[in-house]
Amino acid sequence: MQVPLLDLKAQYAAIKKEMLAAVNEVLETQRCIGGPKVEQLENQIAKVSDCKFAVGVSSGTDAILSVLMALDIGPGDEVITTPFTFFATAGSIARLGAKPVFVDINPETYNIDPAKIENAITENTKAVIPVHLFGQIADMDPIMEIAKKHNLYVIEDAAQAISSQYKNKKAGSFGIAGCFSFFPSKNLGGIGDGGMVVTNEKTLYEKLLILRNHGMKPKYYHHCIGGNFRLDSIQAAALLAKLPHLDEWSQARRKNAKYYNEKFQNTPVKTPYISDDCLSIFNQYCIRIPNRDKTVECLQKNDIGCAIYYPVPLHLQPCFKYLGWAKGDFQNAEKAANELMAIPIYPELTDEMKVFVADTIIDFLS
Repeated sequence: MQVPLLDLKAQYAAIKKEMLAAVNEVLETQRCIGGPKVEQLENQIAKVSDCKFAVGVSSGTDAILSVLMALDIGPGDEVITTPFTFFATAGSIARLGAKPVFVDINPETYNIDPAKIENAITENTKAVIPVHLFGQIADMDPIMEIAKKHNLYVIEDAAQAISSQYKNKKAGSFGIAGCFSFFPSKNLGGIGDGGMVVTNEKTLYEKLLILRNHGMKPKYYHHCIGGNFRLDSIQAAALLAKLPHLDEWSQARRKNAKYYNEKFQNTPVKTPYISDDCLSIFNQYCIRIPNRDKTVECLQKNDIGCAIYYPVPLHLQPCFKYLGWAKGDFQNAEKAANELMAIPIYPELTDEMKVFVADTIIDFLS
């Protein structure tokens, strides 16, 4: 049996008619950049996130980058974040000449550890970027308290967490801005790159609208140096076709996670810890196991998709060598990098597939 890590073809087959109609509508109008589809998506994502405003952008990376630009973060500034995340989180900080300052993760949730943030704050610290990893929101109450105490911006990297909840509050609605990714593998994925910034701050919203179009308003009059961060209409149309299914898909992922949780009881497999305060969307289902790399080989031989998130923490990446971090500086992140692996969790998994995945892992480890 073949079980991919993610099967977007199965998802597409179920909504093919809706998707083709949505894309064809854009092709017929030839409104390919911005326009009513992008505005409609912005309104709906703002609503989903319990925020007043949303700005469609070209990717999740550009969502983070544009917010940092809008807040005038640059050379001499420091931004605190986690070393256990996709590169874009820290890469966006560094691209603007600011300094990424890493703080270790909570070993249970894999999100940034709030208890370690305050010790990393200096007179140059301007912001904190918590990452809501694998679909679970970080512990936001203490993060917001620390940020308020030190007058810091909080920018949520919610790329993997659209519609997730923490204490009944939605991802993206805690800080000054929340950043989403519509990369195809996300719970709400496009047919290419795309992203969104949500915020409750009108001034920031208005600046982001200008920044995403080269700082231009009106045409050919540039008030600041922005970028080409515009969202394509075809992406917006495809996402609008998918959005009504988001809750259903996330619920199916939670159902699959429940199956795995029960199946892996009394085995060497450590299943994801989800805080009682959180409703996760399980963008990934990452298990922690001994002999991780050998288990990956076993699954690959059995045609079962799996992936390592993330094999090298950011503080050990060659491009960040100039920051001066060394192996052992963030032990929880390093341990997670050596032991975590993702297994299939997507909504279209059949019962037979789930049994095959779980039994293969259990048989190998035993």
